[in-house]
Amino acid sequence: MSRITDIVTKLAEAPASELGLELWDVEYVREAGQWVLRVYVDKDGGVGIADCEALSKLLDPLLDEADPIPDSYVFEVSSAGAERELKRPRDFERFMGSDVEVRLYRAEDGAKTVVGKLAGYSDGAVTVDTAGTQRTFEKGRVAKVRLRIV
Repeated sequence: MSRITDIVTKLAEAPASELGLELWDVEYVREAGQWVLRVYVDKDGGVGIADCEALSKLLDPLLDEADPIPDSYVFEVSSAGAERELKRPRDFERFMGSDVEVRLYRAEDGAKTVVGKLAGYSDGAVTVDTAGTQRTFEKGRVAKVRLRIV
């Protein structure tokens, strides 16, 4: 993680927890010529606009006080979404057996995307069951893993 996302993660954990939200991810990215700080949250039953607004109101003054970003940026709080990206070992553990889409850096067997059930995760290697056949992809081959709604 970058220094900015580390700081924002630490700042966001307590207010998110106070609101009954799970902090899912923090990203600081350049989009359409501007910097965007995006905080993703989750909760049982789903995240609504009121949840995002409440966290934004609690977190905004903390960001102003800590001032981790020297330049101007757009600040957003968003739901992690139904087809969220899995990044941490706990994400993979939580969604074991779920439908996933694995995007590879390079095509293998003619495809850069593999869809199946998450069957394993160890040291960054992802195992997917595709119609009864298990395929394991080492960390260096995997660009992204997302949940997939079928």
